[in-house]
Amino acid sequence: MDLSDAKIAFTASDAPAAQQSLEQLRSRYPYVNPREADVIVALGGDGHMLEVMREFGPMAPVHGMNRGTVGFLMNNYEEDRLHERLEQAQRVKVWPINMIGEDQTGRSFRAQAFNEVALLRQTRQAARIRVEIDGIERLDELVCDGLLVATPAGSTAYNLSAHGPIIPLRSRLLALTPISAFRPRRWRGALLPDETVVRMEVADGDRRPVSATADSTEFRDIAWVQVTTDKGHGVTLLFDEGQHLEERIIREQFLA
Repeated sequence: MDLSDAKIAFTASDAPAAQQSLEQLRSRYPYVNPREADVIVALGGDGHMLEVMREFGPMAPVHGMNRGTVGFLMNNYEEDRLHERLEQAQRVKVWPINMIGEDQTGRSFRAQAFNEVALLRQTRQAARIRVEIDGIERLDELVCDGLLVATPAGSTAYNLSAHGPIIPLRSRLLALTPISAFRPRRWRGALLPDETVVRMEVADGDRRPVSATADSTEFRDIAWVQVTTDKGHGVTLLFDEGQHLEERIIREQFLA
């Protein structure tokens, strides 16, 4: 798609810097509603970027500009030559993972994540989680603070903090990473093909409650969740020269 004269939509987080930049860009460039846009420019941090990806990403490519903190998914903020930057930007396709599940009352829920789905203990007591991969039990009981499934794009986020592996963007893998595993102590997680179906069941959930999060969406007191890759709703991200997401993921592996 030619983006040299693209119809642009601007979105921004509530942060003052993002709101100020939103006003400046809208004063300089014509803009449309996100649902009518050829490209969406998201102003804020990674949290806002993930919200935009979930809501509008399947409709149009997204170009993020960092007006937040970390900004791993974002480009540097610049006001000049916007159409030229969009036309020259490098593209990368990322795929979300879908989470479905039930809580302890039998109520069902679902959510989507571009970074990770994470199970976390809600109280002082460790969680007890049974892990099933493609219908086969792989761990009858993991005693831990939590367990997460991360995408390649999300492998440098919470997954990395939990000592999970960094996954190259084109590897078609998911990381299954424990958080402070107590038993089995030596289990460090697994790399799985992205077509894998991961099912995690909570044991003794009434006394050891567990929450589940898909990026920023949280459900409490869960009984089980199932995670699959969604190949039907990929999102195209745009990166300026030298800021490509794939290069950032590789670079993370060589930081001291």
